[in-house]
Amino acid sequence: MILTLQILLVITSLLLGLSVLLHKGKGGGLSSLFGGGMQTNLSGSTVAEKNLDRLTVGTGVVWLLCIIALNLALHYG
Repeated sequence: MILTLQILLVITSLLLGLSVLLHKGKGGGLSSLFGGGMQTNLSGSTVAEKNLDRLTVGTGVVWLLCIIALNLALHYG
């Protein structure tokens, strides 16, 4: 069980990092330093961005639950 949780933690960590990097910069941060602030947002959030948001939040929740479960398994198991 611990090995399964560790593998799931690595997979969700990689997915979470990738999904965060895929997000479009909202301006004002480091993305504007490299020219991201020059773009104008003419339309609202697209379907792809909303789906990416859902994927990021879902992956984050699974990642957090995996950390809690792994901590409990190592402490009480």
